[in-house]
Amino acid sequence: MEEVKKKHGWFSRLTFGTTALIIAGLLLLSYLSVFVNPARAWFFTLFGLLFIPLVILDVIFFIWAFFRRSRMTGLLLVMLLPALFLVGKYYQYKAPETDREPSLKVVSYNVGLFAHGNMGERRLVLADSVAAYLRGTDADVICLQEFYLPNTLNLDAWFRDRFPGYHADYYVLTGEKGHAGNVTLSRRPVLYKGKLDFEKSTNLALHTDIQLDSTVLRFYNCHFESYNISLSGLVRSLKKVDDEAVEDTGRKMRRSIVQRPKQVDAVMRDVDACPVRSVVLGDFNDNPLSYTLYRLSRGRCDAFVKAGKGFGATFRTLWPLLRIDYILYPRDLEAVHYEVPKVKYSDHYPVITTFYEKR
Repeated sequence: MEEVKKKHGWFSRLTFGTTALIIAGLLLLSYLSVFVNPARAWFFTLFGLLFIPLVILDVIFFIWAFFRRSRMTGLLLVMLLPALFLVGKYYQYKAPETDREPSLKVVSYNVGLFAHGNMGERRLVLADSVAAYLRGTDADVICLQEFYLPNTLNLDAWFRDRFPGYHADYYVLTGEKGHAGNVTLSRRPVLYKGKLDFEKSTNLALHTDIQLDSTVLRFYNCHFESYNISLSGLVRSLKKVDDEAVEDTGRKMRRSIVQRPKQVDAVMRDVDACPVRSVVLGDFNDNPLSYTLYRLSRGRCDAFVKAGKGFGATFRTLWPLLRIDYILYPRDLEAVHYEVPKVKYSDHYPVITTFYEKR
């Protein structure tokens, strides 16, 4: 009987130790994922996506190991230490306080083709509701992704009627049913505008040079490659054991993961050649612990990290885990307020930030 207990204890320790090693190893890979270009090793992105679940598992196993006096305690603790510095990308405890008056207000919003509202509106009605909401934000610059209007409407007239006082810079692809693309609205003077097309993709980035009080900023309104998958559809496929549907989902994910860094590099080449300072914002379709954000954040600050409070998630599905919409700004600006209003006009939430210029 005693021999059986010893064998059981040995097997239990081995199982626990092996599982702890796997968790620690996967968490290490999630840390490394920001440095690895997914175009060369696409699967590293998956480790970054699993960062929060892996941290939770590491905490659980650390507590368990501590009370078991396991040799794994030290390793699990060491693997948790970098997370202390990274959790701020997902959650901020306290927003900064300032008495400075902001001089610039910016909104970035993926409006989801006006097809995801939960109030039963038709697309045009929802589009008008979104326009009214955005006017109410009193923003100086509004950047929209996945904008849509039927091709029976005149875009210039629609923007003039719903955004008086704003200059509309847009680029849309026109299909049989309508126009879809990116829009940048500014009530400050626009000096220059252009766009970056992404290879083998309908996604793009607009860039617009906008005159502020004492300087010029270029705004890169980006919509990077999405996964193009339905979570509910994937769940249904798994329940039905539909191998073909699951395999198709895997192909779409790999394609998106490989395409996105190429698009990011295209934007960064333009940023590096830009003669003025730049704000990079929009729907990045990637998590905070990713090559995408690491690459785009070089030389820029993340508005949520600097001025946010609470969870920064911007995607309604799986809230509060997914923050995929960002505003990254140059260091001679300072974010004084950041919010993600929980308005349900889209499958994304808008991101709103106010700044003042450092003197």
